[in-house]
Amino acid sequence: MASMTFGERIERASKRPGQVQVERELELLSRWMDSRFRIPVLGWRFGLNAIIDLVPGIGDTATTLVALYVLASGVRYRVSKVTLLRMGLNIAIYFIVGLVPWAGDLFDAWWKPNLRNLALLRRRTTISVGDRVKGRVSDWLFVGLIITVLLGMLFGTLALSFFILRFTAQHLGIL
Repeated sequence: MASMTFGERIERASKRPGQVQVERELELLSRWMDSRFRIPVLGWRFGLNAIIDLVPGIGDTATTLVALYVLASGVRYRVSKVTLLRMGLNIAIYFIVGLVPWAGDLFDAWWKPNLRNLALLRRRTTISVGDRVKGRVSDWLFVGLIITVLLGMLFGTLALSFFILRFTAQHLGIL
């Protein structure tokens, strides 16, 4: 890519589809998770993420796994590694801030990581729905690394929670 002239880069960029249509299922999943319901008078929208996140421990895990599916879809649409990293960062912010009781849940309802990642996917994709491919091995390895880091954060917080609860229970004489 470094050997391409400026004109070749412009020509290549102009051939890329602009706002492409992504899979209907992916779009529906993102909307259900982030903006399915509306508070009538206020007009605020929230999705299943906000409801599921209220379940301690399980909620953050379940909603993060759904967000990882949207991230993995980025490989099939051939988005750049920088875009994949941004999508992973959206999920990480969602997960980390979501760990704060109540305030994190309110933030999660506002942040809407699936819709953010869907917008990135639409803006940065290099192919259309019909031309979807399996993706390059290097892209899958990169997303695998991002997912491994995010899952490491997830399991790390679960383990930390377990140890804190165990420590507290032992010192209160419950165990």
